[in-house]
Amino acid sequence: MAKAKNVMRAVRVFEFGGPEVLKVKTDVPLPVPNNDQVLIKVNACGVNPVDIYIRSGTYKRKPTLPYTPGEDVSGIVHAVGKNVTSFKKGDRVFTLDTDSGGYAEYTVAAVDSVFPLSDKLDFKQGAAIGIPYFTAYHALFQKGCAKAGETVLVHGASGGVGIAACQIARAYGLKILGTAGTEAGMSLVLKSGAHAVFNHNKENYISEIQGSPAAQNINIIIEMLADVNLDNDLKLLSSGGRVMIVGSRGVIQINPRETMAKETSIRGVSLFSATKEEMKQCAAAVLAGAEVGWLKPFVGREYPLEKVAQAQKDIIHSQGAMGKMVLVV
Repeated sequence: MAKAKNVMRAVRVFEFGGPEVLKVKTDVPLPVPNNDQVLIKVNACGVNPVDIYIRSGTYKRKPTLPYTPGEDVSGIVHAVGKNVTSFKKGDRVFTLDTDSGGYAEYTVAAVDSVFPLSDKLDFKQGAAIGIPYFTAYHALFQKGCAKAGETVLVHGASGGVGIAACQIARAYGLKILGTAGTEAGMSLVLKSGAHAVFNHNKENYISEIQGSPAAQNINIIIEMLADVNLDNDLKLLSSGGRVMIVGSRGVIQINPRETMAKETSIRGVSLFSATKEEMKQCAAAVLAGAEVGWLKPFVGREYPLEKVAQAQKDIIHSQGAMGKMVLVV
C-alpha cells in the first residue's frame, strides 16, 4: 500500500531580504487543519505587493521566520476541521487569507477566510479575487463613502485592485475615470467599466484629466502610488473629495493648504485593519458580483512556483500593470 503523502513543495523564507531569500523546498510538512480550519489543495495563488513588503522586513506585520508567503489562493478542499460545516472535501474555493501560506501545494486557512468559488470562474481567476476585490470594496464604500452618481478616479486602474475597483464602481452606479501606463492597459481599463482612461506615463496627463468634461467633479480617487501622485490628487479633487490611499512606496511632500478650501481629505486603507463586520459586508458584495456576473477577474502574468523570485521582482518593477499576477502550483 502506498504511503500517504506528508510533505509538499512550498516557498519558504528563512530571513527577510530581497527576492533571493525565497526558497522552493520539496520537503515541507503537509499542514494539518485544526478544528476551525480548511485544508486546501492549491491550484493558484495571487502575488500581491504586500507580499514583497512583508518579505523585505519593512512591513508593520512581520511573520515568524521561517514562513511561506501568500494570502489569496484558489483550489479544492482536501480536508476540513471537525467544527467546519460550510465546506466539504472536493469543494471549489478561494481564500482571502491563509494561516500556513499560499505559495505552496497545500495550505490551511481559517474557515472565515474561505469562500465558495463560482463555477463561472476558473482557478486562476479565483486567485485574483480575495485581496483585490475586498480591498476595492473596502476603499470605495466602507472608507471612501462612495455613492451612486459620484465620480471616481482610479489611479493605476489596470492592476488587480484597479480592475476590481472599476468593475465594482460600475456595478454600483458610479462614473469611472482610470489611468494606466500602456495602450493595452488603457484598453483593459475601459473593458473593465471605466468611462474614460488616461495614460499616466504622458507628461501632460494631469492637464488632460483637468481638461476632460468627464473629470469636472471628481469625488473619490483610489490611489495605488501615493508617493508619486498624492500632490496631484489633491488638485484634482472637487469639494468634499477624498483620496483613498491603497498603496505607497515612499514619501512625498504636499501642501496641506490644498485640502482646506475644498475641505478634502486623505484616508489610508488597509484591508487587514477592517473589522469582522466589514469583512462580512465585503464578502457579501463580492460573492453577489460573482453570482450576477459583473465580477470578472483579469489574470495577467502567470508563473510556476519555481519562478517566484521573478514574479516578486516583476510586480514591483514591470512597466504597466495588466491584471492580477498569479503563481500556478
